[in-house]
Amino acid sequence: MGRRDTRGHYDGLAAEYDEHWVYGPEYVPWMSGRIAEALRLKPADRIADIGSGTGLFARELARQLRPSRPIVCVDPSEAMLRGLGTPPPPDLAPVVASAEDVAECRVRLPYQEFDAIWLKESVHHVPDQARTLRGLADRLAPGGRLLIVMLPATIRYPLFKAALARFEELQPDPAGIEVHLRQAGLETRLSHVEHELRIDRDRYLGMVRARYMSLLSTFSDREIEEGVEEMRAAHPEPVLVFPDRFAFILGRRAEESA
Repeated sequence: MGRRDTRGHYDGLAAEYDEHWVYGPEYVPWMSGRIAEALRLKPADRIADIGSGTGLFARELARQLRPSRPIVCVDPSEAMLRGLGTPPPPDLAPVVASAEDVAECRVRLPYQEFDAIWLKESVHHVPDQARTLRGLADRLAPGGRLLIVMLPATIRYPLFKAALARFEELQPDPAGIEVHLRQAGLETRLSHVEHELRIDRDRYLGMVRARYMSLLSTFSDREIEEGVEEMRAAHPEPVLVFPDRFAFILGRRAEESA
């Protein structure tokens, strides 16, 4: 998908985005807790969520962390950022921009440098990942942390076969992302977390029809309907149970020498 298609996809999905992504009541708190733990977030940190969408995880992290400075929520889709609220809460600061805008210093941000930045499932939308991640690394304060949360190269979602195959064609390798962070001068660590999802089958089929993953917007309406029928035949059970596994690639900038 091109940049314009990606933005259009999320603009169209904005009104229903939270409904599609909140698999169950425990999912967002679980993921937000893992992000906070990996980044070792503190209330006084200057924090940015790049590709924040409607702020699902930034909102939950603000609730858990009670930050003394607003978390900066960056997304190229103004429609998605409206999900933060109008006006947004005081602990969240929306900025309409792309990851590249931040990396290239093309947008004004509340902070000149950051103690913690995360990108959750958005790095695959970045055309030049090496350059953009290097630019984001340059926005870190000494000791600052940059976390990339992404799906691994293969997934075990109950999607139709063509969607799973296309995912493997398009998904970046987390090991390659770690190399980019290392080449940007960061100390790196690659780990994985996993969460079991349980979701009503018919609800999940509806999410696929709504193209809840940007990957699904590369299929025509006919292909989606054929895929849904394939999934329905392959999964007669009323509740789908499958693992949601994520790669966590953490980069840390060195402290300034004395």
